[in-house]
Amino acid sequence: LLSVNAAAPRNPASTIKLLTTWLALEQLGPAWTWPTEAYLLGELKSGTLSGDLVLKGYGDPYLIRERLWAFQRDLKNRGLRQIDGNLVIDNSYFLDEYVDPAKFDGRGLRVYNVNPSALLVNFQAIQFQFVPDPKAGRVDIIADPLPSNLQIDNRLKLRKGRCGGYQNGVAVSTDGAESRDKIIFSGNYGANCDYFSLTRSALSAPAYAYGVFQSLWEESGGKLSGDWQLGVVADAAEPFATVESPPLSDVIEYVNKFSSNVMAQHLLLTLGAEQFGAPASREKGRAAAQTILQSKGLYFPELILDNGAGLSRDTRISAASLAQVLLAASASPWEVEFVSSLSLAGLDGTMRKKFRDSELTG
Repeated sequence: LLSVNAAAPRNPASTIKLLTTWLALEQLGPAWTWPTEAYLLGELKSGTLSGDLVLKGYGDPYLIRERLWAFQRDLKNRGLRQIDGNLVIDNSYFLDEYVDPAKFDGRGLRVYNVNPSALLVNFQAIQFQFVPDPKAGRVDIIADPLPSNLQIDNRLKLRKGRCGGYQNGVAVSTDGAESRDKIIFSGNYGANCDYFSLTRSALSAPAYAYGVFQSLWEESGGKLSGDWQLGVVADAAEPFATVESPPLSDVIEYVNKFSSNVMAQHLLLTLGAEQFGAPASREKGRAAAQTILQSKGLYFPELILDNGAGLSRDTRISAASLAQVLLAASASPWEVEFVSSLSLAGLDGTMRKKFRDSELTG
């Protein structure tokens, strides 16, 4: 009935996730899962590993701390209690394509700017809670989770007055080190503020994985005596234990409802690895996307997919092409899984505050 500039390439921002998640469903299927494996480099005797523990990731987009804790519990149930060595991080399944987290918008500590990693724990996120203590004249900071290798420099001052202002007066920074192992909080915090929290990223992906692993491990009575290092496990090695991710049908719900950039990037990288072999790369992911589209009879000459998440100045697709994606999804065997991954206007996800007073939500 009406078409205005439908073929013009536009920057779609996060709506490009509709394409990425549909491609993943079509290629991998809704039951697809990602493993994370643990290997022992040494002898396990009487609960003690005389050597290193290796964690090998394959791009699980949802290895949150609760699932890491459950994985640790499985390791302990298999007889591992003390690790007299290092934690070796094998993230070789993804090519190291590091991008400065501050490059996109200068906000390098924001979780939406986190880089992909084959072993990504908890989105590299930490929730910082600020609790004023007027009697002591200070503001306490609680980090959850608290990586064992993260320093928190609390320079906040408690001032009389109401709660308000940008981030309740809390400024967040680092000491400029590339490791990002020190987070500095400064500013004036209103004494009338009952409670405030914000979420930020810290460290590098391997350092964060180590810090959270060690904290959780030792909280539950285990011991890890060493530091972390990168390594690659031998192809012939047999894993000591394995944990599987939630199925893809669940993962795309987190991607689409809550617009997770790093999870969307993991989907694109996984497509590349499955189509062209590991290590996964953005280039392989983009090539895999074009192959899948062409197999469905879809040709989008204007498409620039970049990282698959929309966190890009370069991504382009036309309204007509994105509409074809939605039509193809509606005709797919996985239509129900795809539709259920979308936000409900006025109810949940990124649309929870939209259209509340419109006929769309009744």
